[in-house]
Amino acid sequence: MLLSGELLDILACPKCKGDLTLTERGDGLTCGTCMLMYSIEGGVPVMLIDDAIPTKAS
Repeated sequence: MLLSGELLDILACPKCKGDLTLTERGDGLTCGTCMLMYSIEGGVPVMLIDDAIPTKAS
């Protein structure tokens, strides 16, 4: 299940309150500022800072 555009518009990074971007595979939401990815499990984003996965700079 993909996240709706409306939901993506209102979700923000819980750490810095910045914008989130859906990953290419659709398996998570990334914050470019914090360099964290929040996974999506069963169509529900897991927006817990402690469970976020660090990402590498592109």
